[in-house]
Amino acid sequence: MSSQDEELKKQKEYPRFVSLLTKNTVALILAGGRGSRLKHLTDWRAKPAVPFGGKFRIIDFPLSNCLNSGIRRIGVVTQYKAHSLIQHMQRGWGFLRGEFNEFIDLMPAQQRIEAEWYKGTADAVFQNMDILRHYAPEFLLILAGDHIYKMDYGEMLAAHAASAADLTIACLEVPIEDAQAFGVMSVDEYQRIVDFNEKPEHPTPIPGDPSRAMASMGIYIFNAKFLYEQLIRDADDPNSEHDFGKDIIPYLVSRYRVFAHRFSESCVGVQNGAIYWRDVGTVEAYWEANMELAKITPDLNLYDDKWPIWTYQEQLPPAKFVFDDEARRGMAVDSMVSGGCIISGATVRRSVLFSNVRVNAYSEVTDSVILPNVDIGRYSHLNRVVVDKGCRIPDGMEVGFDPVKDAERFYVTEKGVTLITPEMLGQYIHHVR
Repeated sequence: MSSQDEELKKQKEYPRFVSLLTKNTVALILAGGRGSRLKHLTDWRAKPAVPFGGKFRIIDFPLSNCLNSGIRRIGVVTQYKAHSLIQHMQRGWGFLRGEFNEFIDLMPAQQRIEAEWYKGTADAVFQNMDILRHYAPEFLLILAGDHIYKMDYGEMLAAHAASAADLTIACLEVPIEDAQAFGVMSVDEYQRIVDFNEKPEHPTPIPGDPSRAMASMGIYIFNAKFLYEQLIRDADDPNSEHDFGKDIIPYLVSRYRVFAHRFSESCVGVQNGAIYWRDVGTVEAYWEANMELAKITPDLNLYDDKWPIWTYQEQLPPAKFVFDDEARRGMAVDSMVSGGCIISGATVRRSVLFSNVRVNAYSEVTDSVILPNVDIGRYSHLNRVVVDKGCRIPDGMEVGFDPVKDAERFYVTEKGVTLITPEMLGQYIHHVR
C-alpha cells in the first residue's frame, strides 16, 4: 500500500476533524520526578530539565510535540528541584498568546487540596483538578516529561474519538527482557486493552512473538469528565498509591472502554526504517542517545523543519575552531558542536558538545557528551565520558582509560561510561560556602 493510500485510509477511519480535537484538549506534562537512575545528573535538577542533544532539554520534546500537533493549552506539573526547569520554561516557552487562549502554565506542588506533596502521578493531576476544570477541556492528554520522541498527538486523539474510548494509552513494542520496567498490556483484535500489569515480574508477550511485549509509553488520553470521576474515586481509596499505572489503569481496564494506540501510527520523522523513542533514564542510555545524534544519519532527525524541536535560544556566537599546526589543530570530526564553543588547538571526535564549551590546546575528546559551560584544560584526554554543566577539567587529566582508577573519583557504569560532575572534582558550584 502506498503512503497516499495509507493516508486516505486513515482519513476514512478517523472522519472527525483533528484540529477541533486538539483545540478542545489540554495537555498536562508530569515533570516533577527526579529520575534517580541518572545518578548525579539529577542531584540539582529534575530529569525533564536535563540537557539533551547539544542545545535542548528533555522536556522540550513533549512540549514541541504538543505545539506541532496543534495543542496550545499546556500545563507542566513540577515538584523535585524545579528551579532550572522553571527558569528554562520562563525563558524559552513564554511566546504563546493568552488572548488566543494559548498558554503553558507551570503547576508546582502547591498543596491545593491537602497538606502533602504529590504522592503519585494520579495524585499530581488530582491536586490540580480545580485548575483543569477551569480550563474546561473535552479531553486531557497526560504526558511524561522525560522521554525523547516525536509524535503527532492529533492522530492519537482522532483514534480515541473514533473508538468512543474512555481512555486511550499509547504503546510500543519492547524486547521482553526490558518489559519489566513498563506497564505491559494485552489487546484484542479491535485494540481494546483486555489486561494491564504495571512492571510485571513475568511480562505477557505479544501473541505469536514471545520475544516482545506491548508496553505503555506513559501517554494517556482521557475524556475529561471521566478522568475527574476516576481521580476522585481513587483519592478516596486508602489502599491506593494514586498512580496511573499501578492503580487507575488496572481498575479501568475491565470496567470501561480502554484502548491502545500504537506509536507506529503517529510517530513523526521516521528515519532508517525505525521509529524513534528513547527513555534516557540511566547514565548509559543518556550517553548512548546523545552519541546516536553524532552519526551520519541518526534515527532522530533534529534538522526536520516540518516538525521542529523548540527550546530556549541563547544569544551565542558561532562555534570557533582555531590553530592549524600539525600537533595543535582545532578540529571536530563526526561531532555536534553548539554555539559559543571554542576548540582551540584540540581534537574532538564522535562527541556532542553543548553550548559554551572550551576545549584547550593539545587535548582530545572522544565519544563523549560535554554539557554547557565546561572548560577542558590543556593536554587532557577524555574518552566515553559525560561531563556535567560547569565542570573545569584540570590540565592533563585523563578519564575513560582505566575504569578502576576512574571509579575512585567518578561514577562509572557497567559498560564503562564515566560521569563527571563539579562536586566530584571538588568544585562546589551549587553550594553556599
